[in-house]
Amino acid sequence: MYHVVTGAAGFIGANLVRALNDRGITDVIAVDDLSDGDKFVNLVDCEISDYLDKTAFTEMLQRGRLDGMVKAVLHQGACSDTTERDGRYMLANNYEYSKTLLEFCTRREVPYIYASSAAVYGARTSFRENPESECPLNVYGYSKLLFDRYVRSRPAEWTAQVVGLRYFNVYGHREQHKGRMSSVAYHFFDQYRGTGSVELFEGSGGYADGEQRRDFIAVDDVVKVNLFFLDHPGLAGIYNVGTGAAQSFNDVAVATVNGCRTARGERPLTLEEMRSQGIVRYIPFPEELKGKYQSYTQADISALRSAGYTRAFLTVEQGVQRYCEQLLSRSVA
Repeated sequence: MYHVVTGAAGFIGANLVRALNDRGITDVIAVDDLSDGDKFVNLVDCEISDYLDKTAFTEMLQRGRLDGMVKAVLHQGACSDTTERDGRYMLANNYEYSKTLLEFCTRREVPYIYASSAAVYGARTSFRENPESECPLNVYGYSKLLFDRYVRSRPAEWTAQVVGLRYFNVYGHREQHKGRMSSVAYHFFDQYRGTGSVELFEGSGGYADGEQRRDFIAVDDVVKVNLFFLDHPGLAGIYNVGTGAAQSFNDVAVATVNGCRTARGERPLTLEEMRSQGIVRYIPFPEELKGKYQSYTQADISALRSAGYTRAFLTVEQGVQRYCEQLLSRSVA
């Protein structure tokens, strides 16, 4: 019996494959679209039973060639570009594909854990897993919400576990291929190593320079939540996956810069010192993001806690420090 991980060469998918390996699970079918061949590096240190292109995988499902062979599906495959404007492409990847997998899992009574997104909340200031809080600002967020609604609308039809995980702002190891969609922690690290400074947006949405706030969560914690639900097949529903504590972009910048400085044996600096030395700089807020930008997110994780997930989450200071150490070790290697 195989664990199927879609988007397996991507950021969260590859971390899930590695985590399954760490449990001694190597019967893993990795599914992805490697049109972007650079993503292969995310799977180099992972052990899998087979790799399947997304199209070939879908055809195998429809022909019944995997019947009786799948133990669980961890569905991370999607178009995650929040600036993508092609709605047909977005819905085909994030909605129709997700439905196809759900229908397979339902017919075969296979647990199905899939990636949703905090983008479903848009500019709302309440982040609870209910319709009143949901108002996406882009077609990416809408594609995720549409599938969540599909799951909600037919609860009696799902014969096995179905869990949707609304990821907030995830950062960490194996995201280097994402380009502009990489986390701010990754961009700040890259900027500071390259130029000795980092660039943040000027104030927007009623927030001062760099004080826009997001719920930043380390990929290590996201993986642990996925495995928790994998270990508890009796649980189902849609859950926020964040720390429950918003922190500012300034906090991420300070943590990143000081993570690099600590590795060089230099003393940490305060935000005020970084500003005065020109290490932290602010740039005009982009016109194309006005009206489409979440200036504040903070996961309400009461449903996740009620489900029995009790682990503490890494703060920005803890998680970004660890991430900088990983990035620096890779650059040395």
